[in-house]
Formats: sequence, C-alpha cells, structure tokens
Amino acid sequence: MLRIGSTLRTSRKLLNRNLHFQCPTVAGDSAGSSIAGITSVHLRRFTRRCNYSSSVNNTSLFSTLSNNNSSTSIAPHTDRAEENNSIESDVSIDGDAAGVVLSDGMMDSYLAIELALNSVVKIFTVSSSPNYFLPWQNKSQRETTGSGFVIPGKRILTNAHVVADHTFVLVRKHGSPTKYRATVQAVGHECDLAILVVESEEFWEGMNFLELGDVPFLQEAVAVVGYPQGGDNISITKGVVSRVEPTQYVHGASQLLAIQIDAAINPGNSGGPAIMGDRVAGVAFQNLSGAENIGYIIPVPVIKHFIAGVEEHGEYVGFCSLGLSCQPTENAQIREYFQMQSKLTGVLVSRINPLSDASRVLKKDDIVLSFDGVPIANDGTVPFRNRERITFDHLVSMKKPNETAELKVLRNGEVHDFKITIHPLQPLVPVHQFDKLPSYFIFAGLVFIPLTQPFLHEYGEEWYNTSPRRLCERALRELPKKPGEQFIILSQVLMDDINAGYERLAELQVKKVNGVDVLNLKHLRQLVEDGNQKNVRFDLDDERVIVLDFESARIATSGILKRHRIPHAMSSDLTDVQDVAELQLACST
Repeated sequence: MLRIGSTLRTSRKLLNRNLHFQCPTVAGDSAGSSIAGITSVHLRRFTRRCNYSSSVNNTSLFSTLSNNNSSTSIAPHTDRAEENNSIESDVSIDGDAAGVVLSDGMMDSYLAIELALNSVVKIFTVSSSPNYFLPWQNKSQRETTGSGFVIPGKRILTNAHVVADHTFVLVRKHGSPTKYRATVQAVGHECDLAILVVESEEFWEGMNFLELGDVPFLQEAVAVVGYPQGGDNISITKGVVSRVEPTQYVHGASQLLAIQIDAAINPGNSGGPAIMGDRVAGVAFQNLSGAENIGYIIPVPVIKHFIAGVEEHGEYVGFCSLGLSCQPTENAQIREYFQMQSKLTGVLVSRINPLSDASRVLKKDDIVLSFDGVPIANDGTVPFRNRERITFDHLVSMKKPNETAELKVLRNGEVHDFKITIHPLQPLVPVHQFDKLPSYFIFAGLVFIPLTQPFLHEYGEEWYNTSPRRLCERALRELPKKPGEQFIILSQVLMDDINAGYERLAELQVKKVNGVDVLNLKHLRQLVEDGNQKNVRFDLDDERVIVLDFESARIATSGILKRHRIPHAMSSDLTDVQDVAELQLACST
C-alpha cells in the first residue's frame, strides 16, 4: 500500500500531473483495500465518477491501431472539475492525522505515470504505400501518429504498423515541444514490432529506459500508456489481463502469442507500453472490433525473440515454422484407424511444406505426439501454466532459426524419434510487402508481376469476394515447390497495336516462356530478353497463349512506356542501374 498526502485533493494532483488520466475503478469493500476516512457510500460515488468512457469504431474484426486504419471518438468528461469538488466535499479527513491509502490498482497506475514521463514518446510518421495496380507509382502520402518507449541501448520500441512504408519519422518526448528525426533500425512485420534510433544526444537527456518483465497472470492489472487520438498529451488507461493465447496479428497476418486486456486501447496507442508494477508486460497493438474495451498487447516473449534476433543478426530474422498443416485427432475412430493407443495423444499431419526440413523426415498421415518432449494433446494444445493450454505452434515460434527440434512421431503403429531443423518459411504468395516497392516487368504493354496478397487487397475491403477467384484461392492455399519460386501473373495489358486482341488475357498465371517453366519474375525477364528466337511465346493459365514478334515488341515497348509516363520497363530489383540504362537505350534505338 502507498500512503501519500493528507487529503484526497493532494493525491489526485499527484496522480494527474497535467495528464489525461483514466482513473481506475475502485472496488467495493471486497477489494481488500480502502481509502481511510471514506465510507462505502463515498467509495461507490468515487468509483462512479472516476469512470470516463471511450468508444472505438473499427472496420475489421481485429484492428491495428494506426490512425489511418480506424477512428476513435472519446467522450470528454465535461463535468470533471465540478465532480471533483463534489467528491472533496463528501470526504472528511481530519488534517494530517489520517492519510490517504491508495489501492493496489491506483498504486500501479501511479507507478506507471512515474515510469512513463521520461520513457514514452509520441511518434509522427509520414508514409506512402505502393500502388499495386500501377506498381511503378506510389499512393499519396499520409501522416499518422503512434507511441513508443525507450529500451536499453538508446533505442525506441514501437509497432511495425506505426512506421510501415515510412518516408519520414519524427519522435517527441513528454513535456518537450521539439520533434527529433528518427531512423528505423529494424522492423518485423510478422510480430508487428520495430526499433527506432535517434542520433540527437539532446533527445536522450533525461530519458530512462524501461525493463521488460514477465507474462502477467489472469486478472493481473496493467496500465497502458500512450498517445491515443482525442488529445495531444500522454494518456493512461488501466485494465486487467483476461486471456493469454496465440492470436491473429492483423498487421502481419501471423499467429503469435498475445495478451487480451479489458483496457481501452485506441488508435494512437499503438506501440505504447503496458506496464505492470515497474516493468513492461507488453506492447499495445490492436483491438477487437464490435466489442467494448477489448485490447491486445504483444507479450514479452515475442518482444524478446524479436530483439534477440536483431541483436544477433543485425536485422529481423523472422519466426520459425515447422511447415506442417495438422488435423486434430479428437475423434475416437480416427485414433483407432491410425493405431493410437489409449495413452497416446497427438495431431495428424495433413500437408507438409516442400521447402521445410520436415519434408525430409515426415510423411503425410504421421501422428506428431510431442515437440521437444512436451506432449501434444489431441486438439493440438500443450500445457502453458496454471492449467492454461495453448497451441503447440507457440513452442515452434519461440525457437531460434536453424535450431533443432525433437519430434516424437507415430507411423504405422510404431513410435519414431526425429530431429528437425526449423527456420522461417516464406509462402508462395507473400502475405504482406511493406517497406519495399513492388516488382514488375513490362514487355510490349504486357505487365508481369509476382502475385501478392497486397495486390488482391487493391480490390477493396471485400477483396476475398471481389478479386479474381482463381488467383485468390491459389494465394491462400498453394505452397512453393522450389526455392525462390514466385507465382507470376499477367496483371494487365497496356493497349497498343502490338498487343491488340490480347487485352482480355489479363489476371492469368504465366506458366511458360518459349516452352520453359517460369521460376520467378527475374527468370521470366531473362527468358524474354534471350533474343535467340524470332518470336516470344507465353503459355498462360487456362491453356491460353500469347505470341509476339520479339523485335517488333521490343520497339513497341519504348513508345508504350512514354505514352503511359512509365520511367522504366522493370523494377530496380530485377537488374542494376547499368542494365536498366542499357535496356532503355536499346528500347529507344
């Protein structure tokens, strides 16, 4: 318990300190803590008057909390001063004889304020996202704000979506009117975390770093600190932990451990710390649409895994995967069919990524019984703590790249022990492509690109229903068969005499060029520019064919680029600057 001041007015001044502070709910007599000299009636009145409300309007089931993704409307507490005076008039404390005793929840909030003042910063980001329909262009720039906090090593930790596709980043510390230029040192979009650095020594004067703590238990109180929309000053909201389990990370479309809390987390809170005691319990990053006061924070194990990878390799290395798709074996008949004895539990392997090390030793219809000695239940979960259970994917994701995992597997009624090297795996169709320009190659007005989910997202919020059905299905289900493989499509046809009659063949996969299977976009470009044959033949999906005269198509490409104001016939990742200049010269000759 913390005893401060001689009156309730004194304690409130210490708590507020010119901050926008959301007062924690004070439980009744059953809470086990009280404020000396206040009756139970006064306690209830104090509780009622200190609950300030906020609401969030989101457009998706889960929402990351950047300003451009959702909006917030915070109802101001207009009668705050009047109610505060009313509270004081109701409270009778005899001078210094009776101090004010804060409850544990209020003490946590008070400590959170003290820690936040010299640790939490506001982040201002200017960003510009690519236009995947016109991959040689960018969309209009936009300005967003977020939060971050200082960690050891003069670094700032925040969310990846706060600085995604950034062109300029500034940070401002509490109580300062000055904004300082920041650089993104590392970013992990799967785990929605990023590290910023500030070169100015003036910025670091008086700043304190925050220490990472542990995963909080259920019903433990946390205070979320940040700069949500609705004001410019720092804000603190308090809540309790209601759930700890792997959750869909909206920004990176990954499944990682997350903590659900009942504190209000609004746009602008992204990247702010969730403080428990004097340590960080997580990083605020998204909320649940259509629900009141359900927010999510990234837990410390995920944060430490991200930071350790950056410190060890100098850049973000990703989270590991076994490359398996598994099916529960809760049905008694399927367990009997695969000869699972009554004491055995596990999950059925239904599909294996050909690029994973698991494809070397595992087979379809194997039963994975345990991972690193931890038994896997028939529903795919493993023990976590305090009788909680989580999916065994969490154990996999916490492994370092190229580490070895031990699997106990049931095959044809016999138990085998296998060792598998695990590492991050990339899908055939990338789920996201932040902080990089799209790849493209234009030949005779035919625009070739690798299929990505951001390209499908250009069809709108209902992209799953409005995008080309065949491309959408393949993007979500197909696996790569070779290293470096890409799913190449003809995205559109820029009309010209050279390609007349081919305009309806857009949005189809390109399978072969001159009879050779296409591996990726760079390989396609090499096959087209080979020039050993008079004609160039493209074999597309649905057995469609495009044939062009190479010399005529090469000459026509220059005019098409000028007409559409396209600076280059290909993206910079396909060739170096010298090759681009030579190609442009050849096209214009």
